Amino acid sequence: MTLHLRRPALLLALSTPVVAALVWAQQAVTQRFPQLENDDVKVWKSVIAPGAPLSPHRHEHGRVLIALSGGTVDLVQSDGKTEKMVWETGKAYWLPKSPPNTTHSDVNRGTSPIVVMVVELKKE
Repeated sequence: MTLHLRRPALLLALSTPVVAALVWAQQAVTQRFPQLENDDVKVWKSVIAPGAPLSPHRHEHGRVLIALSGGTVDLVQSDGKTEKMVWETGKAYWLPKSPPNTTHSDVNRGTSPIVVMVVELKKE
């Protein structure tokens, strides 16, 4: 009889991290998490939730983006031009500094959160 009681408890214990991850993914909000900043670099992690773009912003320096959880993003420029980018999980991408007098928003066109680590170089 104790075997029958242990099996459901084991299944519950093993499934809890999976359920927690699914709940987190469904409740993800778009935001930045600062990681490191010094005289040379600024590093942050961004979570871009589906249908919740990052606020308009610009980058004064080039940056490396590493997709921790990839997807398709539209970079929507302040003038309305849109560039579609596909970021594959585990790959790194180079993004140049923003053109003068412009801002852009990052829009996740998928159904799952996109998570990226960004390393912005402060020196040219």
